[in-house]
Amino acid sequence: MEILELLPSSFGYVILTYLYSWIMLCYLGIKVGGARKKYDVKYPTMYSDKDPVFNCIQRAHQNTLEVYPQWLVFQTIASLVYPTSAAVLGAIWVTSRFSYAWGYYTGDPVKRMQGVYGYIGLFGVIILTISVALQLLGVI
Repeated sequence: MEILELLPSSFGYVILTYLYSWIMLCYLGIKVGGARKKYDVKYPTMYSDKDPVFNCIQRAHQNTLEVYPQWLVFQTIASLVYPTSAAVLGAIWVTSRFSYAWGYYTGDPVKRMQGVYGYIGLFGVIILTISVALQLLGVI
């Protein structure tokens, strides 16, 4: 049996969400690379003692990388049973990471909270993942 026969057609939205997240990660990485040049922060130095704006740009990327593996796991599990809902929640989370980064890029770390709505997407796929687990265990 082929994979296309096993997955619902709406799983294509999930795949597009994964691609969207890849674009987001590339964008954040490119912004850090540009900031390294602009603020003269050489590798392997992670943070600058002189330029807090560089640190904000770097931190926006680093924080996203810290949560990304967990999001991928929850997104994948939720998507197996609830592909459309998971894709929408995933798109919310990915979009919020742009808002989070743009707020952080101002140099005022408080403005990173512009991306706080991403918790709707993250907690949403976590709840769907719990639902999948409970269904598999026969609890619901």
